Amino acid sequence: MSTPALATPRPSAPPRPPWQQIFTSVLASTAALGTLVAMGLLTGHELLIPPMAASMALVAGAPNLPLAQPRNVVGGQVLSALVGVGVGWISHSPWAAALAGALALGVMAATRTAHSPAAATAVIGCLATTGHATFVLCAAAASLVLAGAGWLRSRVGGPQYPAYWW
Repeated sequence: MSTPALATPRPSAPPRPPWQQIFTSVLASTAALGTLVAMGLLTGHELLIPPMAASMALVAGAPNLPLAQPRNVVGGQVLSALVGVGVGWISHSPWAAALAGALALGVMAATRTAHSPAAATAVIGCLATTGHATFVLCAAAASLVLAGAGWLRSRVGGPQYPAYWW
């Protein structure tokens, strides 16, 4: 009995988006993240930029995914910030931060606001030793900026965003 020849795998990656869509995504992301840098410098919460940049990658790069919708971006980020700050009231240790990230994932699943970058927001919120109220407010404002940037981008040549608001 002979062994069948292995078939050559076919590329399964999606096609490259049109250049106009790439350009509008980069432009919207630059504007949104630049706004977040300014917000971070004003409030002292610059560490929110990395998880928000990951959120913007979803909004700009995969605008039809459930994780990229405003309900998930805003709800996930705000709930995770609250969880992180709440766990941080008990401890700021790396172990507590890991627990905050895990608890945030559970809260997001329970509230149908799954947004994976927000787990990092919970970790940062737990490690923060000051400015807890402003941290949560900044997470809320930043996530609204991202959803707004996605909506504006869709009006100037990007794919439709959002698929749903809430």
